[in-house]
Amino acid sequence: MKLLEERILRDGKVYPGEVLKVGGFLNHLIDDGLLEEIGKDIHAHFSGDGVTKLMTIEASGIAIACYAARHFHAPVLFAKKSKTANISSDCYTTEVVSYTHGGKSTVFVEKEYLRAGDRVLIIDDFLAHGEALRGLIELVRQAGAELVGCAVAVEKGFQGGGDELRAKGVRVYSLAIIDSMTDDEIVFRSEDGSAS
Repeated sequence: MKLLEERILRDGKVYPGEVLKVGGFLNHLIDDGLLEEIGKDIHAHFSGDGVTKLMTIEASGIAIACYAARHFHAPVLFAKKSKTANISSDCYTTEVVSYTHGGKSTVFVEKEYLRAGDRVLIIDDFLAHGEALRGLIELVRQAGAELVGCAVAVEKGFQGGGDELRAKGVRVYSLAIIDSMTDDEIVFRSEDGSAS
């Protein structure tokens, strides 16, 4: 998605450890117009797939999932990272390693919200090594629901998570795929697969 790539080039910041900060427009301070376009793009890509539920992990994927959900007319379910007193003990759970946060979390969704028969589109802001998506896919599997695919705003293609998931038959759609990045340059993969 050219609009997202241009915004990353203009306002994204590359930090040590191959971290790309997009907090000023995507996942901390939210640019309403940009997320509306992202939601439309995701819907256009998966509109014929009968999506009944969009699923993400707290917290950065929630806004993107909500904007996309407006076009699918389907609810958003997000996997939680901590239990509170009002959460049922009847949950699907899995462990997820966070590249950005550098730790492991047990994430869960209550069983009453994810069921066999749901057609689930997983949404997230970033795809690096694929840990979050693999965890969400596992929750979908536990529920006996059907995975339609995964949509992510930014894929760090050089970290391999997206390619690994695709090789396993998972339909992964990324709006912007970064092939390489340094302090001075971010190189995106073009739609034909070449660097641009």
